[in-house]
This record gives sequence, C-alpha cells and structure tokens, in this order.
Amino acid sequence: RETRAPFRFDYERFRRSLRHPVRGGRNGEDPETRARRMKIKEMMKFAWDNYKQYALGKNELRPLTKNGHIGNMFGGLRGATVIDALDTLYIMELEEEFQEAKQWVEKSFDLNVNGEASLFEVNIRYIGGLLATYYLTGEEVFKSKALELGEKLLPAFNTPTGIPRGSSLFSPCSGMSWSWGWASAGSSILAEFGTLHLEFLHLSELSGNPVFAEKASEPSLAPVRNIRRVLSRVEKPQGLYPNFLSPVTGSWVQHHVSIGGLGDSFYEYLIKSWLMSDKKDSEAKKMYDDALEAIEKHLVKKSAGGLTYIAEWRGGILDHKMGHLACFSGGMIALGAQHSTGDRRQRHMELAAEITSTCHESYTRSDTKLGPEAFRFDAGSEATATRLSERYYILRPEVVESYMYLWRLTHQPKYRHWGWEVVQALEKHCRVEAGFSGIRDVYTTTPTHDNMQQSFFLAETLKYLYLLFCEDDVLSLEDWVFNTEAHPLPINHTDLKA
Repeated sequence: RETRAPFRFDYERFRRSLRHPVRGGRNGEDPETRARRMKIKEMMKFAWDNYKQYALGKNELRPLTKNGHIGNMFGGLRGATVIDALDTLYIMELEEEFQEAKQWVEKSFDLNVNGEASLFEVNIRYIGGLLATYYLTGEEVFKSKALELGEKLLPAFNTPTGIPRGSSLFSPCSGMSWSWGWASAGSSILAEFGTLHLEFLHLSELSGNPVFAEKASEPSLAPVRNIRRVLSRVEKPQGLYPNFLSPVTGSWVQHHVSIGGLGDSFYEYLIKSWLMSDKKDSEAKKMYDDALEAIEKHLVKKSAGGLTYIAEWRGGILDHKMGHLACFSGGMIALGAQHSTGDRRQRHMELAAEITSTCHESYTRSDTKLGPEAFRFDAGSEATATRLSERYYILRPEVVESYMYLWRLTHQPKYRHWGWEVVQALEKHCRVEAGFSGIRDVYTTTPTHDNMQQSFFLAETLKYLYLLFCEDDVLSLEDWVFNTEAHPLPINHTDLKA
C-alpha cells in the first residue's frame, strides 16, 4: 500500500469559518432570562455532580438507589452520560465539571470492549458527542476517540445492500454484526440506518478517509451499496417511507409509517444534511420536501377540538396517536420552512407552530405538567394518554427541542414561557435527592419515580432548555446543526476564505 502524508484536519481554519463565537457574545438580555438560564445551569450541575459521585464510568445514574446502571444498549462501552454531557457542560461554562469529564475520557474510556451494541445509539450518543466536543474545543483526544470508534462501526455495513443490519448489533472486538431480535423479521429500522449521515460525513472530514461518507451516503463518493441510493430507488407507498427495510433485499418489510420512534430522525437528517452541506446536498433537500409533502397529505390531521397532529399509518389505516418522540417535528418543520419561500414557508411555519402547540397541550393536560410517552385523539380524549403503558415520562427532550427552534425562528415569548413551565415541572416532580428521575405516570401529582437519569437528559433536555434562554448567537443555527442527540456539528461553510 502506498504511503501518503498523514491527513491533518485544519482546526484553526474551521474556527475562522464560524460566523459567531461558539458561546456567543452575551449582551442585551433581561435579568429574568439570565436568572432562568442560571437555574437550568444549576440543574445540569446537580445532574452531573450526582452522576459523578455515584455512577461515574457507568452509563447512567440511578438516582434513588444512588448507583450506576450499565444496560445492554452500548455493548461493552461505558460512560454514556460522560460523553453525552461533555458539550452541554462546555456550552454552560461549567469548566470544572467539563475537565472532570474530559479526564475520564482521557484516562478511563476504553474502546477495546466486547458486547453487542446498537449502531444507532453508539453513533448518535458516542460518535456525536465526541465529534461535537472536538469541534467546540479543538482537543485532539475527542477527535481520536471518535475516529477509533467510527472504525469499529464499519463492519455493520457488510450486508448485501450496504444497509446496516437490524440497527446492527456490533461487537467492537470481533467486528461481527447481528440484528436486534425485535427488529421486524431481521429488518433494519428507518430511523436507525437513516441517522448516520451527519456523523459519518464528519468522520470522513476529520480523518480524510472517504470510507465513512461512502457508507452513509455522499453521492459523489458512494459505491453502489449505499443507503441513500437504496432509499431513492425503492418504491414508496403514497410517497411515504415505512419503518422497516430488509438489509438483504432492499425492500420494505411491512408498511408501518411513523414520524415518532422508528421513523423520526430519518426525516430530521435529510433536512439537516442539506443544511450541513451549506445547502449543496440537493438530493437530501428533495427527499425531505417530497417526504414532508406526503406526510402533509396523508398523516397530518386535525382533531375535533382543533388540535393538529401527525397520525401513524399502518398499511393504509391511520392510528390517531402521536408519540412524544414525534414532537421533535415542530422544530424540524420550522427549521425547514426557513429555506422555503412565500406561501409554502408560511404554511410550514403554521404547521410547525400547530404541532408544537399540540405537544404543549399534552403537557398542560397532565397533572404534573409533563407529557406522556404517547397521546391519542380518540372519541372524547385529545392529546392525552389513554393506555396505562403510555403514561410515563422519562425526561425526554423532544417537546423543549421544538420550543427552542420556534423561539429562535419566531421570538414569540410563549415558547420561553412554555419552556419555563417544563423547568418548574422537572424541579417539582423529577428532581430527587441525588439527581433527576423519570416518572411512571404524568397524571398523578404523587408520581412514582423510575430511578433512571437518562444520559439524553444531560445531552438534550437541559441543553435545549438552556439554549431557549440564551441569545441566538450561542450555538447559532447559522453555524451548527444538532444531531438527533443534540450534539452540535458544524455547517460546512464552503465560501470560506483560506
């Protein structure tokens, strides 16, 4: 193999390309906004300090029993909360805590582990968190860990179509990959294989190795077997993308469509791929526009009480429910609308506001003012969970994520007001002696806690709440796109002066 000079990413040039200081210039805000932001910063410090004290190196903190939880999602990888929290700690200027997290990555983060892990979760949490922290700080350790871990994910793509298998369990040591048992008949999940593009493009950018982008989609680099080509070729029922695809045949396994879990971040990564490419990736934009048109036509409904929601579609039959995970879509549609014109822009901004308002209703109609895992629009009940199994809240971020985007894009005060309601509800019902915990039933004011401080609470929920009370130049939307775990990745400003 011929040797060539090792590739070196030009970090200084990248920093010069940013239009705004990463942590903003902070001016002109009122004391109340600052006080609210400081409260959210205190919540982050509390969540981190308790994780550090009772669970450092485990994946999550169990705040009631004051111990750590490992779980099986990340295989042998550890420290999910550390990696997920890094960029939030940095943005909030929790310097000492950031150094504690960085030290753990340098000294204790072991990538030579065995065990079956979810490609999707490892990508969005670990790769996303490491990449974002490298771009924010320029510290080489985060880049080298991201690239090393990225290499371990590549064998997951060795399937007949190049679509990674069933969200692909991979074993970092052996490089084997299998399927999660529950993925429909060994099929791959749309949200999972469709949520690799942003991170893999940056792995290519930082390593100078196009293999990552080939796996995820770059049309100019792609070998025949790549995800986007398979998806653009396959027939879409009514223009919709079902949630399950066979990695062997490249055809749909069953016709279930949802903008919530299983489908959600596929759509998000289409519009964000286009934005991240500085609007050069026109294929992604067209796929997004076409998909959104099909969603508007077939899935967007209005309840008797006037609430707009996105239903799920099972082989042509609508299921009138919306999952908490689908509440990210208000923010996504608003983000996409900024780049439309005229009546389409206005229609999409209205749709985004209506969906976000419906998600707010799912919070206000509960006794805790926190929203359930899923809510329905059946006879007599609207925006409420009707099933016992859907009444829980696990510190999820999607609703405040949409508040953050709609605040930034409209500056309507209600979004900050709604976000503050969430802060108060979290403090009242989820804060316990040693951290924050999810609750099992949002419809009782004396909820039982689930004893789990999810890593995404630090990565996403608290970050989006904090940004909601920041000036717009903190992680400006002109410079950054957020991956689906709220890790900021830079837009590739192509008009850069060297």
